[in-house]
Amino acid sequence: MKIAVIALGKIGLPLAVQFASKGHEVIGVDVNPTTVANVNDAIEPFPGEAHLQEMLSELVPAGKLRATTNYAEAVPSADAVVLVVPLFVDADAKPDFGWMDTATAELARHLTPGTLVSYETTLPVGTTRDRWKPALESGSGLVEGEDFHLVFSPERVLTGRVFEDLRKYPKLVGGLSPAGAEAAVKFYEAVLDFDDRPDLERGNGVWDLGSAEASELAKLAETTYRDVNIGLANQFARYASTAGIDIYQVIDASNSQPFSHIHQPGIAVGGHCIPVYPRLYLWNDPAATVVRAAREANADMPDYTIGLLEGAYGSLEQARVVVLGAAYRGGVKETAFSGVFAAVESLIARGAVPLVHDPLYTDEELEKLGFTPYHFGEPADAAVVQANHAEYSELSPADLPGVKAFVDGRRVSSADRWAGVTYRVIGKA
Repeated sequence: MKIAVIALGKIGLPLAVQFASKGHEVIGVDVNPTTVANVNDAIEPFPGEAHLQEMLSELVPAGKLRATTNYAEAVPSADAVVLVVPLFVDADAKPDFGWMDTATAELARHLTPGTLVSYETTLPVGTTRDRWKPALESGSGLVEGEDFHLVFSPERVLTGRVFEDLRKYPKLVGGLSPAGAEAAVKFYEAVLDFDDRPDLERGNGVWDLGSAEASELAKLAETTYRDVNIGLANQFARYASTAGIDIYQVIDASNSQPFSHIHQPGIAVGGHCIPVYPRLYLWNDPAATVVRAAREANADMPDYTIGLLEGAYGSLEQARVVVLGAAYRGGVKETAFSGVFAAVESLIARGAVPLVHDPLYTDEELEKLGFTPYHFGEPADAAVVQANHAEYSELSPADLPGVKAFVDGRRVSSADRWAGVTYRVIGKA
């Protein structure tokens, strides 16, 4: 097949590489000429994605994968077009379709009969049918269901382990017609491999959910569930700390029964997915009080955690406080909705002098994010763990000379490593 992948970001590029690895001709489209140049030179544009560089080094020289900024080189006569352009959401849960609208208009201008179009960007329910179908039809002069097929198939992977997750989880598809869904099932069966999953009654593979709307809701539901679950865990943790209870023992005990799956509490819920997709769900269902309350509870956790630090240290006025981790999660160089921003704001509001450390970021990169970099061995009055980088599990007071209070926002350390320091963890008195 000839396949076009639109947007070569942290999901789109690994998808393009995966498709090419199955022997298909893949052309990636991206608006960033530097990204395009890197791909054509077989250089990964961003670090941290397992196996991406080695696969680029094999597939690009073999002529299986190339990139362009020009839709006209990729879309005409393509058997399939997969679009993974970012969708942004503001604090009021209003989606900003700007980038996707632009990409869809360009795609429509070059769309030719016989193409399967699959949107993988997470969307509010109804967007595929009510927004993308008319946009593609009006821009191309073609008729969906007759000249081309349109489906929604959400990405379900985490950056850093995309290829592993593509094999591990069923590929969900939902079409606007049975013929479109059938075409999507055949396409994804031809470009993906699946691990054996005896735990799934339906088996691993491509799952047709019957409609684009069901597929859209499935992605919103699985991510919103996680946000609500974490919100509940954070509520339990906040109560447990006032009652002298170790919430982690409670969670382990509760989860020993197969109907309980309580997640872990923590300083923040970050990334492109879990903090964002509940807002997309709320766009469809503004009366969802449970979803809204969980989102508010999780958004409040950075300030709550800095409050724990203040309780352990005393007044933070002029205190040098190190926030450990700019990334939203350990091992991933990405700050999307990271708790670092709210934690630094909370420290500034309390009169502290915030400093930020992250092993994945240079001083210049941290400064561009608006932070003052910290280096181990420099004086510090207090510290809070924001990202669960592996390096932080080995820290001791010697790394932060003068530290008097240490709040472990990700439970990466333990009190016995912090002799002479007031150690606190979320969910323990």
